[in-house]
Amino acid sequence: MAVRIYLVIVDETEEAQVALRFASRRAAKTGGQVHLLAIVPRQEFVAFGGVQATIEQEARDKAEVMATSAAGNLATESGVMPTIAVRQGDGIKVVSEYLMEHPEVSALVLGSAAVGNPGPLVSHFSSAGIGALSCPLYLVPGGLDEAAIDRLS
Repeated sequence: MAVRIYLVIVDETEEAQVALRFASRRAAKTGGQVHLLAIVPRQEFVAFGGVQATIEQEARDKAEVMATSAAGNLATESGVMPTIAVRQGDGIKVVSEYLMEHPEVSALVLGSAAVGNPGPLVSHFSSAGIGALSCPLYLVPGGLDEAAIDRLS
């Protein structure tokens, strides 16, 4: 039986935490694994060479710290040690490329915001981009509390 791998996009939003909790619980219950993908957006402005490189490195360092922290929390709570990747670029393109490079991913797990716009990844992959996905998409409502997530996963 193949191991189920759940891909979660990690950032500082509440919806990312909801998706991570759901995926980690599913992985623990199914003997699966979790891949964490932190995306560093390209900088909107271009500064002089050395300044630009410093700005980009700081953004990458921040993403790596966030992903490592999420991995530690996941391992502590569920016993599942995730694979971590940090990539720079447009979120939709980065996720699509990651899925192409990792055909073993069983599901893309995204959290939707509890209120307002669901976010660019959810908007894209739950509509125009869904046909191009190589795996199922799990959308976890951002308004779920921990008990509901644990019950549903």
